Amino acid sequence: MATTSPPSKLSGIARMLIQEKLISEEEANAIQNQANIQKIPFISQIITNKKISAEKIAETSARAFGFPYLNLDAFNIDYLPAKSIDPKLMQSNRVLALQNRNNVLYVAISDPTNLHALDSVQFQMGMTLSPVVVEDDKLGKWIDRVVESKDTSMSSLDVGDDFDLDLGGNDKEDEVEIALEVDDAPVVKFLQKMLLDAINMGASD
Repeated sequence: MATTSPPSKLSGIARMLIQEKLISEEEANAIQNQANIQKIPFISQIITNKKISAEKIAETSARAFGFPYLNLDAFNIDYLPAKSIDPKLMQSNRVLALQNRNNVLYVAISDPTNLHALDSVQFQMGMTLSPVVVEDDKLGKWIDRVVESKDTSMSSLDVGDDFDLDLGGNDKEDEVEIALEVDDAPVVKFLQKMLLDAINMGASD
């Protein structure tokens, strides 16, 4: 008698997409199994399958967890901070340093439920992290570019830490200075942590 393999443990981002009714639990389990076989993150697998676009996942994640969203197409590589994440850590955790301001490192990440990645980067950098949600496919390309640049010279990427990351539109009222969000929104950050903990608690059951 044939036996069926048990469902794979779903990642936090998978559970969020189920809660947002973008995929069913059955679909999520199938994609998670594929991701495990390919040894890639769930988010990369679902984008490869063209089930949901990278942009849709990023926008939904940012809204669900209350993090800012950034389109990396509008970002200039020359604005990256001089102090960057170790290349191997960048590649394994899919995290990119965007801005260093007042001992807070703003990092681009496509899966904000990946707390292990954030903890690893925070330990290496010794700074408080503030996640910014980006599209997974664009993040991968940026990480590749930065790693290649580090192989030659990172000096060309250093323009200091005075650049203010704009995550909004062109109007002044839509411009977002992330540093202010960190200082002025402790309640928001507390709610973000509660939501992330709940998602990841479900993923570990």
